[in-house]
Amino acid sequence: MKLTEAKQQFISSWGAFGTHWGINRTMAQIHALLLITPDPLTQDDIMEQLNISRGNTNMNIRDLINWGLVERVLMTGERKEYFSAEKDIWKVVKQIVKERKKRELEPMLKLLDQLEEVEGDKRDKNIKSFVDTVSSIKKLGRQADKTLDVMIKAEENWFVGNLVKLFK
Repeated sequence: MKLTEAKQQFISSWGAFGTHWGINRTMAQIHALLLITPDPLTQDDIMEQLNISRGNTNMNIRDLINWGLVERVLMTGERKEYFSAEKDIWKVVKQIVKERKKRELEPMLKLLDQLEEVEGDKRDKNIKSFVDTVSSIKKLGRQADKTLDVMIKAEENWFVGNLVKLFK
């Protein structure tokens, strides 16, 4: 497989995977392009290589910056903005986990805290069933939160080594 074909397949596949991480396909494709490109790219470079509009490119680059996956790069003597992605995949994964945790898990846990405080007689079987279910979900969510915190703080070798031990 030639490099051009391999790059195109990677960008397309990364775009599809990105939808599972909670980002849109174009955002993931821009991230993929920046991941595999050794030098920073301008917005015009990205638009041309992915055949997408300026508005779409601008909006998705801004989102990638907000996610902490892409940064602006200053090039001496250049007026255009350049962009580069973090190349360390462990850091990328940790950043995605951190963002998903912030956007999804933390709001869910906050909601469960509120729902657990349902009014009424706690001996009523309907209230008890509701509170028990919410409490069980919250307990699992808190465990997931702690596990993700460990992963975010961990070094790659330590985390992967301990994960492998779990499955032996």
